[in-house]
Amino acid sequence: MNILKTVAASLLAASSLGTAVFAEATEMRCSHQLPPSHHIAKVIDQWATEIETQSNGEIDVQVFGANSLVGARENIVSVAKGNIECAFSINPQWGKTLPVMNVTLKPYAVTDLETLAAWPGSEAASFLEEKLLEKGVQNAVWLFTTRMTAMTSKGAPLINPADFEGVKIRGLNPVADAGLVAMGAAPSAMSGSKVYEALSTGVIDAGMTDIAAAYSRKYFEVQDHVTVVPLFSVFFHGYLNPAWYNGLTDAQKAVIADAGAKAAVWAVDASEEASSAAPSQLEEKGMKVHFQTPEEEAAWKELMAPAFDASFGSATGEDGVKLLELVNQISN
Repeated sequence: MNILKTVAASLLAASSLGTAVFAEATEMRCSHQLPPSHHIAKVIDQWATEIETQSNGEIDVQVFGANSLVGARENIVSVAKGNIECAFSINPQWGKTLPVMNVTLKPYAVTDLETLAAWPGSEAASFLEEKLLEKGVQNAVWLFTTRMTAMTSKGAPLINPADFEGVKIRGLNPVADAGLVAMGAAPSAMSGSKVYEALSTGVIDAGMTDIAAAYSRKYFEVQDHVTVVPLFSVFFHGYLNPAWYNGLTDAQKAVIADAGAKAAVWAVDASEEASSAAPSQLEEKGMKVHFQTPEEEAAWKELMAPAFDASFGSATGEDGVKLLELVNQISN
């Protein structure tokens, strides 16, 4: 009888210990807008698993993709207010709130792979992380997403500047869209998750997105031409609520930092692979694919670069000048 009591007591203690461990797990809900098939969505899942594994389950990372927890436009505010612990956004989504985040969108300027791979941990990234903290979020990871832009259209391709005249096209934000306006287009800023519907209903005529996203978001169902352009670079960056982050132990913070460093490398590899595969995948789905020539690039750059410089400079002032200098230092 005593043996049975001892066994029962041991089982009860083990059960209580398991419950205590479970209760101690820190919940980390992460929201993003990407569909499950997007290459960066897969990197985010891998990043989440890495945090859980390294923390021995102390941090319970719950990833909610495809706007299933919070909409793309609400992610930043939701994290800053502490409604959720974590979210991911593309850097252009900071728009007017933090215009220096548009630095990678300068036409034909920040597309060098060496620079993009070295971005995490650079002085330029640190500069932006300080600015992000001032806006209420703690940056956790930089995930390079694309350096190849897809300009999609229906009926005729967008190849020469004149082709953009009067075209309603997906935009990013007022600072970044200055170059499109200079080409004669009428950009309308919207998150990537809204573009397919906008194209299918005629709200916009043309799309602008990461070349891999044009495939994963099935633009081929509503557009029949795509021009592949080395126009600019985009990062998905993950950020945390500062109060939540400050409540972690030093060991837990180190886990998040290490997972972020690893994920940054995974993102470069995944993005380059997806970018290489996407044009042929779109072609197989019936789209006519055109790769921009050096002559076409020169014509676009002549119009777009000065317009962006004026818009970015006006919006960012001395901070913009300093950040551009730091970006130039990365690969030098």
